[in-house]
Amino acid sequence: MEKQQYAVIGLGRFGTAVARRLHEAGHDVLGIDANEERVEDAELYVTHAAVGDSTEEKTLTAIEIRNFDCAIVAIGNDIQSSILTAQLLKELGVKKVIAKALGKQHGKVLEKVGVDWVIYPERDMGERVANQLLSPNILNYIELSKGYNIQEILIPRGMAEKSLQELDIRAKYGISVIAIVSGTDITVSPSPDQIIHKEDLLVVIGDRESLSKFSSIK
Repeated sequence: MEKQQYAVIGLGRFGTAVARRLHEAGHDVLGIDANEERVEDAELYVTHAAVGDSTEEKTLTAIEIRNFDCAIVAIGNDIQSSILTAQLLKELGVKKVIAKALGKQHGKVLEKVGVDWVIYPERDMGERVANQLLSPNILNYIELSKGYNIQEILIPRGMAEKSLQELDIRAKYGISVIAIVSGTDITVSPSPDQIIHKEDLLVVIGDRESLSKFSSIK
């Protein structure tokens, strides 16, 4: 994986978690926050850390923000600072801007200023918990659009020790298996004769209704 440069602006719990994971994956991560104590706390989880006001253009130009591959606006409860920062990042030519939204209206404004990806952490986590309560076989999912998801699903017991060709999942359920996870091994684009074993995970793609039906199979 090619090394990327990320700037995480706002080093609260959400921002620090994002920065830490990116840093652990081997990328260069710059953490920025107006609070010196937060910056000091996050220094272990980033490549570089800086104290500064991200709503001021001089702060962002001083760190040459336009050279970063992606900037994540993870500012907490200050909606005005979040929007101003996102707007500045777009004006300064950052390739990709991701921003955390506190609510629907906040998200709409972020979209209007050109943010590439608006994240709603509390809403998304709430939906994830509800989905796992409703369908315990679903371990994880990614929403691709309003109608389609990628999901990681524990195989139903009755499907163990059978091949994909025998199960004919695509024809019967309208979803496609794009990978099989067996312990630490991952098979991407598995062949039709691939055998699915007990406790294997299927990574599948499809519309929400079809995925819901498949994940409810015992």
